Amino acid sequence: MALHVPERTWALPAHSVDLDRYQSNSTSDDESKKESYSIIERYTTSDSIDVPPMDGGFHAWMFLLASAMLEALVWGYAFAFGVFQEYYSATPPFKGSENIAVIGTCAMGLAYMLAPFAIVFMILVPRFARWVSTVGVILMCLSLAISSFATNVTHLMLTQGIGFGVGGCLAYTPSILYMSEWFCKRKGLAFGVVWAGSAISGSVFPITIEWLLNKYGVESTLRVSSVALCLLAAPFLYFHHPRLPPAKTASHERLNFRFLVSKVHLVYQLGNTIEALGFFLPTIYLPMCARSLGASKFLSSFTVTLFNLAAVFSNVLIGFLSDRYHVTICILISTVGTVLSVFFLWGFSTSLPILYVFCAFYGLMADGYSSTWAGITHEIQLANPGSDPAVIFPFMELGRGIGNVASGPLSEALLKAPMLRGKAGGLYGSEYGSLVVCTGATALVGGISVIFRWLKWI
Repeated sequence: MALHVPERTWALPAHSVDLDRYQSNSTSDDESKKESYSIIERYTTSDSIDVPPMDGGFHAWMFLLASAMLEALVWGYAFAFGVFQEYYSATPPFKGSENIAVIGTCAMGLAYMLAPFAIVFMILVPRFARWVSTVGVILMCLSLAISSFATNVTHLMLTQGIGFGVGGCLAYTPSILYMSEWFCKRKGLAFGVVWAGSAISGSVFPITIEWLLNKYGVESTLRVSSVALCLLAAPFLYFHHPRLPPAKTASHERLNFRFLVSKVHLVYQLGNTIEALGFFLPTIYLPMCARSLGASKFLSSFTVTLFNLAAVFSNVLIGFLSDRYHVTICILISTVGTVLSVFFLWGFSTSLPILYVFCAFYGLMADGYSSTWAGITHEIQLANPGSDPAVIFPFMELGRGIGNVASGPLSEALLKAPMLRGKAGGLYGSEYGSLVVCTGATALVGGISVIFRWLKWI
């Protein structure tokens, strides 16, 4: 039974339901449809509001560009931590210290895990939401500047880890809240473009940071980074704003968390979290793997560059496909490609060229997993019509953050595990063998939603 929508001027806010998708894809029963329709009525207005158009126009594209730039600065720098880790591991006063890997996982993990809390804050205090990204950029840059004075790993964990992670989260999360205001039919592609921003910067930052570390040392590198990130972000903060005027009061009704216990959410979240547990391991240890194969410092950092260059295409392609096909198809593509690349390329990387091929293929397959989140959010919302997509989406980030934080101590334990050392060929027989097995296994479990949908359990 099709929904009849009365003629009116529609101005869909971030928490509105995607009508075209709902009408064409919903498989809910009539009661669910009625409930969803009542939510549409409640969250839309009959008053004509002079706002920029959706899915196109100068303001929409500038918001997308600003979101991509902030995403690039936050995650591009965070993903380049493997270069810092190699430097810290070999340079006093940090040489020989434990938990160096935890610095990077703190930065990335917190930036992911705090996203739901940041979204809730912006919903409850809408008049201050406009300035959240500005505060985040300031905190992020200030943390890097302070980290330049660190004398031990604990100091780095507090500044380059926790401080940068909190600031980075505040800098990019408004993109999640406002994306549904600016893009509706092209939302998956829009998020793919935003994620591609971090991949582009991730291909530049490792080489730049490597050069700065070798020429000027870590103190100057962190200070230059702080100033550079601030200058690059400042011009785009003006365009990082909502499409609709902020609400005068908090929209408490948007904070519906019943979807958290739904079967659809739990299945997708399980795959998302487990996949994240292993996803970050190669990006952290690729430079060190390259050095063990005889690569110079420049060539070792080039591994991260290759990964991120390939990830640009992955994010845009998977985001594009998620607007047109069921999200499990996109997850299947990412999962199969990732598992094959890990077990058959990384595991048998006995030379630098093979490792480079793995970096490119892994970036092309694995990084696109996060571009499925818009599609996953849509599926969860269809199963829970009363839920707000802007509230659902950051919980995908939370799941990835949990996996990311856990991957830090896990990687340290795996490096010490003698599971395959000296007992297998290729990289399997090295100290990185356990990392290879863990990454491949977690990537495989990350596709569990494909099995559940095939069995018609979701």
